[in-house]
Amino acid sequence: MGTGTRTESGTAPATEADPDTEADADTDAAASGVIRRAVVWSAGLAVALIAVILAGATVGPVGIEYGVVAKAVLDALPWFSVRVPETAATIVLGIRLPRIVLAAVVGCALGGAGTVMQGFFRNPMADPSIIGVSTGAAVGAVASIVFPLAIPFGLGLQGAAFAGALIAAFAVYLIATEGGRTPVATLLLAGVAIQTFLGAVISYMLIQSGESLRQVTYWLMGHLHNAGWDEVAITLPVVVLALVVLFAYSRDLNVLLLGENDAHALGIEVERTKRVLLAVSSVLTAAAVAVTGVIGFVGLIVPHVMRLLVGPDHRVLLPTSTLAGGGFLVAADTLARSGSAELPVGIVTAAVGAPFFLYLLRRQEVHAL
Repeated sequence: MGTGTRTESGTAPATEADPDTEADADTDAAASGVIRRAVVWSAGLAVALIAVILAGATVGPVGIEYGVVAKAVLDALPWFSVRVPETAATIVLGIRLPRIVLAAVVGCALGGAGTVMQGFFRNPMADPSIIGVSTGAAVGAVASIVFPLAIPFGLGLQGAAFAGALIAAFAVYLIATEGGRTPVATLLLAGVAIQTFLGAVISYMLIQSGESLRQVTYWLMGHLHNAGWDEVAITLPVVVLALVVLFAYSRDLNVLLLGENDAHALGIEVERTKRVLLAVSSVLTAAAVAVTGVIGFVGLIVPHVMRLLVGPDHRVLLPTSTLAGGGFLVAADTLARSGSAELPVGIVTAAVGAPFFLYLLRRQEVHAL
């Protein structure tokens, strides 16, 4: 007589599915879906970014066809050998592409930093300058122009701007931190206070600028004039490294949206995560502002638009906003230099971004984070 239990039909009875197994399967399926959406959207935006970069290289006082630009780029790669007119290759590779690539790098930095700041403060109106990073960079840059002898270590304009941005962010963090905790509301208020004070410092230096006023004003408007491969080589590694760190914290940023108490209950080291996000976002913004000046609206409008398109999950939102920010700034810079007189790109981003953002506010609901 067998020991096993069988039904009349001779088959073993069906067992109930393990709820934990079903939950794990659902979680894995959801994670796979998120990864798939992130890859598809990022791939599409990367292709669009490359197309915008190549299209931007055709625009200038000397018109160059799209095909010639593509050939010049391919010829610069070690795997290809393409015949390109020497003059066209010099214009594309030596003059236009450095500026366009820097615009893409800076746009990616501002788009990524803006996404993190909006998630960090749980406010869709936040941007990379919300804790005074951009204003701190402006103080350092203006001081290096107006009082060059007062800047220690021979930092130069870009070095002084980078140092000023980090000092401002560090000051805001120290002011807002008490007992090892940094409340988000206190951090925001400290940022507003520091920005106001640094704005007064900039105003004073403008009064003292004398013949340097034009140079100072041009930098404060945000520009990519005379950008070269040296600026790209300095900025690109910092931006890439900072973005990699932020991407690694995208899930933690999602959990922080639930509130600090819930995030702590789910195993997130809240204060440590906040410090990392704040520090890396500040470095990212500082690296961008140091080479281009203050460029507004990229870090505000791009994350908001992408949130409407891909949703609030930062595992998808962060990479897509980063790539979209690069494409947006390249397009804006192309428009800035397409007229008879070149404009600072900061003017174009504000002129184009502000009406479009107002249109979104009228047509779409501003989603709370």
